[in-house]
Amino acid sequence: MSENEQRGERSRRGRGHGEHQGKRGHGAQTFRRGRILVFLEQMQNRRTTLARQLGQEEYEHIRPMISGELKAIDQVIDEYIHLFELQNEDVITNKDLESESE
Repeated sequence: MSENEQRGERSRRGRGHGEHQGKRGHGAQTFRRGRILVFLEQMQNRRTTLARQLGQEEYEHIRPMISGELKAIDQVIDEYIHLFELQNEDVITNKDLESESE
């Protein structure tokens, strides 16, 4: 087998081209979207934790710092939703998360 044939064979394998094209759909995009949603959920969990701490007496002395962090994480979440063009049905709202934790 010539070097060009070997390269051609290599280029056809493992790239998503050829007979398997179209069978997988948008695998990489779906995977990345899933990771985006998992990260967003983690951010919302952090927000819920901060909101809970804001109302607890033992955190009274650092309430201004918690409030600032809460505002910052709200901004990050809003920017993240806008950046990745997430729809309302993709996003669990902060209120839903807070009600689940109670």
